[in-house]
Parts: sequence; C-alpha cells; structure tokens
Amino acid sequence: YTILSKVHSDRNVYPSAGVLFVHVLEREYFKGEFPPYPKPGEISNDPITFNTNLMGYPDRPGWLRYIQRTPYSDGVLYGSPTVENVGKPTIIEITAYNRRTFETARHNLIINIMSAEDFPLPYQAEFFIRNMNVEEMLASEVLGDFLGAVKNVWQPERLNAINITSALDRGGRVPLPINDMKEGVYVMVGADVPFSSCLREVENPQNQLRCSQEMEPVITCDKKFRTQFHIDWCKISLVDNTKQVSTFQEVIRGEGILPDGGEYKPPSDTLKSRDYYSDFLITLAVPSAIALVLFLILAYIMCCRREGVEKRNMQTPDIQLVHHSAIQKSTKELRDMSKNREIAWPLSTLPVFHPVTGEIVPPLHTDSYDNTSMPLMQTQQNLPHQTQIPQQQSAGQY
Repeated sequence: YTILSKVHSDRNVYPSAGVLFVHVLEREYFKGEFPPYPKPGEISNDPITFNTNLMGYPDRPGWLRYIQRTPYSDGVLYGSPTVENVGKPTIIEITAYNRRTFETARHNLIINIMSAEDFPLPYQAEFFIRNMNVEEMLASEVLGDFLGAVKNVWQPERLNAINITSALDRGGRVPLPINDMKEGVYVMVGADVPFSSCLREVENPQNQLRCSQEMEPVITCDKKFRTQFHIDWCKISLVDNTKQVSTFQEVIRGEGILPDGGEYKPPSDTLKSRDYYSDFLITLAVPSAIALVLFLILAYIMCCRREGVEKRNMQTPDIQLVHHSAIQKSTKELRDMSKNREIAWPLSTLPVFHPVTGEIVPPLHTDSYDNTSMPLMQTQQNLPHQTQIPQQQSAGQY
C-alpha cells in the first residue's frame, strides 16, 4: 500500500479559561479525504483512529484529554483551560488514520484561550454520576440536561461546567461487562451564589453517618436527578472559594526550633592523607598475636604434659592391673572360640526358594507333626530338607 498524507486547513476555536472545552473529531469530516470503498454501491465505514499532540511535542497539554472508544466512533478532545495559557495560542496536531487503506489525513486545531470575566466562579460543586461514561456525558444534550437539573436545584444567575473527569482517571476500576455497568464520571460546576439547602443536606450528621455505613443518604432534591442521572451524594464535593484560608503562619521560635547557625560551610575539597597503620595493628596484628599464644598453650598441654603408659601403670595398684589383665585375656579367648565354632543357620535365614532351580522348598514337617519338643534353633545336620547353598568355586571350574 502507498501511504498518503493530506493536510486540512487549520481550524480556530476560542474557549474560555476555567470553562469546560469540548471538541469532537467527527469521522464523517475525514471520510471524504480517503478513497472510496473498493466495492461500488457499498457505504464506506472504514475504521478511523486519531492521534493528537501539541505541535513539537509527543503528547497533549496537561489540561487537555482525548478519548475514543472504538475506531467506529468519533474522538473527543475535552478539558478545562488554565489561566496561565490565556493569550497564548495552543496548536494541536490531529492525525486521522484509515485502518483499511493505511492513509493519513492531518490538520491543526488552534486553541485560542480567552479570559472569562466571571471566572473564577466562587462556589464550585463536583458531582459523581455513576450511570454515565465520560463520552456520554460530553454530549451537548446530555450535559445540557444535567446543567438544567443543577440550575433548578441551585437557582444561580450564572452556572458553568468547569471540568469533566472519568472515574478511571481518579483511580477507579474498570467495571465488569455485565448489566451495562458504567465507569462513572465526575462533573464540576461553578455558580455565583452560595450553595442551596438541598446541596447542604449532605453535610448533616445523619447523612454523614449513613455515608460512613455505606448507605444512601436522604436528599430531598435527588428525585430531580434520578430520572436520568444517578448521583452518588456521598462523593459530592462543595468548595467555597470566598473563604480563603491563609496558609502563611508566622514562625514562633521555641522548643523544637533550632537556632540560626549562620551560613553553611561545606568541607574542603582537598582531603588530608590518613595513616592506617594503627588501624592495621588493632584489626589484624592484635587478634593474630592472641591466637598464637592460645595455640602455644594448647600445644604444650597436649604434647608436653602427657604422663605415658608406664607412669600410669606405676601409679595403679597391682590388684587392679591383675584384674584388668585377666579380663583382657578372657575376652581374647572368647573371641577366638567364637571364630572357630560352627553353628548352623537359624530357620529364619533359610531360603524359601531353591537358589538354583527356583522351586518352592517343601515344608520341613507336616501339619500333624508334633513340634512341642522341637528346639527353636536347629543345626543344618538335623534338617532333612536343608537346601545346600552353593559355594563359590574357583575360576575355571564349572
């Protein structure tokens, strides 16, 4: 395939700082730049994906997000511009990929961030909607319905959507693909009037207790959202920017505060040479000398202090020597006698099978034989059916 690239003309958008910005990348807008479907008469429905990045950089600005569920759905750029980027054009390079023909089409989106006169809105509330995904909430009609419901509850003069964030970006888990479960979305809105009594009901001790027990709090205005939006009231966040708390605290010196030690003086770059001779004597020479002394003492005790057999016999009484000699002599005679005597093998050691033929050896006696007077151990000469164990023959005799 030949990969072609076509560039559209630049598009300019003018979002306001602190207000939700949504830009839809429509697949139909790019289909005309790609060749028609190979079969005539069929509607072109090529899979198209988009890649967005800040010009000269591999990714988008920190405030700008992008989402596209499938190659057959539109992509959406959304986010809340910051005040720091006011007056600075942000050029986003958009590249569309046709996954069938491997062709690309590019165009630039120039975001000119404008300053909002009524920004920042002092009262901000963030809702968590459980039955919506972020791309569903970004649709203009759905977002308009939600802002209408909030306006009926809050009754402000100015109401703006500030930001939308997927629950997955807040550390949420991917939902199971059962019962059409949604991942959830956080929607932050701002108004110019204080929070209504309905929104303040979440801060009641009874509702706080129910939330701590993972129970649904009782909110009177929940029915105005329940028809289309399932709001988790335990996760609602109310921020009042009119009550600015000063973070500067004067340091009071006292216990726990170290006195001022002046300027830090680092050590010199040039290090003095150190003599390690004393360390060597302490770690090696002294233990070696102690081990050598202990070795000499042990050698003197083991080799030079032996009394010997003659000195032992001289210090032993004669009667003990006679008894010891008699015991040794008797033991030697018993061992010689045990070597010379011939004792038949016990019955328990006789083979059950003939060692040559492998036949079963018949029993020594019949079942009716009286063996009450038979000794437990019989000699080989008394056994009528004793099997002769073959003796080892010298080499060459068979």
